[in-house]
Amino acid sequence: MPGLYLQVGNLPSNRLALTNRVYISPLNYRQLSDGNGENRTIFLKMGPHAYVAEAHPSVSDDQLALNGLHRRFAQLSLAARVEVQAYHPPADQALASLEITVDLLAKRSSGQPRELDTDRLANDVLLNYEGQILQVGQSVAMDFEGTKLELNISKVSRIAFNDKGGDATCNVGQLLGPTDIVFGKAKGSNLVALDGTKIAGGTGGGNNIFLSDFDFEKLGIGGLDAEFNQIFRRAFASRIWPTHIIKQMGITHVRGMLLHGPPGCGKTLIARQIGKVLNARDPKIVNGPEILDKFVGGSEEKVRELFADAEKEQNEAGDASMLHIIILDEMDAICKSRGTVRDGTGVSDSVVNQLLSKIDGVDSLNNILLIGMTNRKDMIDDALLRPGRLEVHVEIGLPDKKGRLSILKIHTKNMKESNRVQSDVLARMDEIADNTKNYSGAELEGLVKAATSYALTRCVDVKDLSKAPDAENLILKYEDFDRALGDVEPKFGAKSQELKALYRNGFVPYGESFDYLMSTLDRLVEQVRKSEKTPLMSVLLQGPPGCGKSAVAAKLAVSSGFPFVRMISADEMIGYSETSKCQMIHKAFLDSYKSPLSIIFIDDIERIIDYVAIGPRFSNLVLQTLLVLLKKIPPDDGRRLFVVGTTSVPHLLEDLGLVQVFSLTQSINLLDDQSQTTKVLQVAALMSEKDAGEIASTIIKPVGIKQLLMVAEMARQGSSENTVDINLFMECLHTIGF
Repeated sequence: MPGLYLQVGNLPSNRLALTNRVYISPLNYRQLSDGNGENRTIFLKMGPHAYVAEAHPSVSDDQLALNGLHRRFAQLSLAARVEVQAYHPPADQALASLEITVDLLAKRSSGQPRELDTDRLANDVLLNYEGQILQVGQSVAMDFEGTKLELNISKVSRIAFNDKGGDATCNVGQLLGPTDIVFGKAKGSNLVALDGTKIAGGTGGGNNIFLSDFDFEKLGIGGLDAEFNQIFRRAFASRIWPTHIIKQMGITHVRGMLLHGPPGCGKTLIARQIGKVLNARDPKIVNGPEILDKFVGGSEEKVRELFADAEKEQNEAGDASMLHIIILDEMDAICKSRGTVRDGTGVSDSVVNQLLSKIDGVDSLNNILLIGMTNRKDMIDDALLRPGRLEVHVEIGLPDKKGRLSILKIHTKNMKESNRVQSDVLARMDEIADNTKNYSGAELEGLVKAATSYALTRCVDVKDLSKAPDAENLILKYEDFDRALGDVEPKFGAKSQELKALYRNGFVPYGESFDYLMSTLDRLVEQVRKSEKTPLMSVLLQGPPGCGKSAVAAKLAVSSGFPFVRMISADEMIGYSETSKCQMIHKAFLDSYKSPLSIIFIDDIERIIDYVAIGPRFSNLVLQTLLVLLKKIPPDDGRRLFVVGTTSVPHLLEDLGLVQVFSLTQSINLLDDQSQTTKVLQVAALMSEKDAGEIASTIIKPVGIKQLLMVAEMARQGSSENTVDINLFMECLHTIGF
């Protein structure tokens, strides 16, 4: 049947706006219903929109009467001409579920929010609108128990046919008796409070605190799934449930959490992005030092201003108030332990007191979430960290391999979509993640930037910068990442280059005793890695100077694959006071507790404790620090620490009690067997077995492998490329006293 062209007009009566129907003249009604009378329900379709139509004698034959919400949804103005056609909804448009957001039609606050029983509301919606076609984004005006409501269709799902499952991707359907109807509050509204079981977001009714379309990867957050699970469980799980359930449980919502960890691991990023996934007020973000003010009382006033909006809304809306998020970065700048700041003003103590009173004081707020961030959790006042205040403590540590892979994919996503990265880079992303064990999230971002700089420079003619860059060949290659690894090095843990420098002349397995030593150490590393009963293992390598203790410990640390490796050596503490040394050693151990698997390598312990044979024998302060820390088990479950120490004077350290605090002691001796010396010469000096044996027979006293490797390198400088002259080697050997 051909359609009719009608002119948009107003409804004959305002009360008809609450029916969600369109009205036409009786003549047009009979024409569109094929003359079957006025007792039949007919549907009209205007473009993509379909409505139930009724005849009304006050509507002229050339008019289509719509309410304001209809005109707004269809983007039609009064007097506009539209084509209308009869419409027959197919059977597969039947709705299985319908989600509706609710707000007052008149957006005026009258103090406390209007409480709505969702069970009765669902019955009224079905009673008034059963059989109508509803579309996502459509608004419907309704009178519910004397209150004018605006209902917005937010999500629909059709009934499954032929066992294909419900169509969750549809945006239109017909409301029928079996349709399950649930409700949620309109975003940003505190005019209504929902109660009952027909509330979207959870059994028994709750609050839609999370937006339905968020994705952490789209927000640029990777490798923090476990941390987000902890944040959700502790800080947000209770806010999903309705207020009366929480009152029945006798608990209050979490009002604060503290994100702590090494720099660059994503604390600030998480806090800033959390506001984007919550159905809450826009977060207030403030850096700690910005709170401070030069005027007396100014700092405390700024703290009160942060909570003013939340306090006002809670007084007006009560439990229906929306969540207010306050993000406080660099929290340690203003929340130091009270009594520790000696500035004479007491400002720091007053700021802490003001925060305490606002978070959990006499008139504490229940609609706030304070997120604090710091690198120094130990500096923050203990009263802020107790339950009821910043009670959720989430450590944002270094990412594991899965996390590093996720972060690298996020930072190369745009390149991949633009075909600016070679396929082998994407295929070998696992290798890049393996090569960045100690990298934080910020350092991984810097790595991608450094790699990109090589690709950008490759497409620029440096000799003639006036030429346009070669954009067509701008492709990121795997070689760019290899070179970038030398530009961006991890700050957390020891640099592998420093450790490898300790065995730069080679690492030679010289006999059964050495193989047994290395296999023992490897077993201990695996024990720490796998055994839940060994959170702490310490090994002392003892032996005379030059026997290779430091090289063995460094090789063990590099080959372990542990994500955190820290070397403590005397050369890093030159000129340090005793207190500074203790602080540096303590910090190394504290950092190790932040990683699931850690190795601390303490080289030349006697040098670190300032041991000398005459005069003041040693530093007791440093000694006591080592004695305490070497026996301290990592405080957090799942954290394991392996400590390797080296010394050349074990008999003296035994008198100080240092040897006893290590779990076990392993000795490394000088080369005192001819076969051992022969093996080292064959590998290090590329000699034949005969020549190496002749030289080994002339060495009549034990020699350190470190000295032997040095002599081999000396002799190599005056010999041909592939061989070492025996006479020259003997001359070099004589030079060092053998």
